[in-house]
Amino acid sequence: MLKVLFISVMSFAGLSSCAQKDNSAKTKKDNKMNTSTPLSLDTATFGTGCFWCTEAIFQQLEGVEKVTSGYSGGTVANPTYEQVCSKTTGHAECLNIVYDPKMISFDELLEVFWQTHDPTTLNRQGADVGTQYRSVVFYHNEEQKAKTLKYKAELDKSGAFSNPIVTTLEPFTVFYPAEDYHQNYYRNNTGQGYCQFVIRPKVEKFEKVFKNKLKKH
Repeated sequence: MLKVLFISVMSFAGLSSCAQKDNSAKTKKDNKMNTSTPLSLDTATFGTGCFWCTEAIFQQLEGVEKVTSGYSGGTVANPTYEQVCSKTTGHAECLNIVYDPKMISFDELLEVFWQTHDPTTLNRQGADVGTQYRSVVFYHNEEQKAKTLKYKAELDKSGAFSNPIVTTLEPFTVFYPAEDYHQNYYRNNTGQGYCQFVIRPKVEKFEKVFKNKLKKH
């Protein structure tokens, strides 16, 4: 897996510490996220493969209040990154997105979701392979489920993608935030190779396509 290999290279180069990651995993106890939000806000939870890549994208959207990288959809409580990468937890890397529906709709978030990863490759995104990289929408209510099914069917019918969409729909149950070093990864590590050569091109393409939806700086 490209991301895991990259971490190993960075660790060897002294830019990232395996010891620090082990420590963060050992001190991670009941880290289940309280997903209740103010009545004026709503939540969407998407799996788009590597959360490093798309966290930086959703953070730029006008109306998005907070984006948290983490894990959902599995059977292991409080999983560590290493456990999720072992493909034994059932969890997917995903983003928990808190947004203001008066400023951006769930439909618009879905549009960004499908255009910023490949929803036609089963359990993989590029060189990242495994069920933890599956394309998935964890729906919080029946309205989100219905909209996702409708959008998916319309995309398949239109031939927008050369292959059928394999995005799964799974009921949201619980979200576990990832370790601190995963949060705001692109913002905090823009000089690293993975960010420069993998994440940055995705972000720049997104900024061109969705420039009318970006936050005003």
